[in-house]
Amino acid sequence: MSASNPTAITIQPATLADIPTIIQLAEATWEPTYRFIVSKEQIEYMYRVIYTPTSLQRQISEEGHTFLLLYADGHPAGYASFSRLPAGDELFKLHKIYILPSHQGQGLGQNLIEAAEQSVRQIGGKTLELNVNRHNPAISFYERLGFQRHREEDIAIGPYWMNDYVMRKELA
Repeated sequence: MSASNPTAITIQPATLADIPTIIQLAEATWEPTYRFIVSKEQIEYMYRVIYTPTSLQRQISEEGHTFLLLYADGHPAGYASFSRLPAGDELFKLHKIYILPSHQGQGLGQNLIEAAEQSVRQIGGKTLELNVNRHNPAISFYERLGFQRHREEDIAIGPYWMNDYVMRKELA
């Protein structure tokens, strides 16, 4: 966030009523995020699996995902989601974090991760992990925020593969 262009930031938990906003943000961020990492066909397939209204409703209502919406100057500009992992009470996963391309580079992603970390701490989380494609330039962003490469993981999504690093951060 530059001094010449201060932005008013608010971050709040999303509800089922916010699903259309999440979809709108996903439509604007998904393809630019992945276009240089995976094929157009894989992008479209994964998007259809993850971002239908029914899928998002299931993530929130049944799978225990908490979504956070970030507003910049009153307009939705990004979102994140996290949940407790079945492996343990203190281990959480950051499933999603996306900032509109027009708003990247202003520190909003860091604001959103810090808000997720704070929420996870408040409900007893000690460790936050995330998956990131091994070719995603965001790896250096996560490392700057204290995440470390924990292991490699290859995940089948339909006929496609995600070749990821699992990164972890211990929450103090």
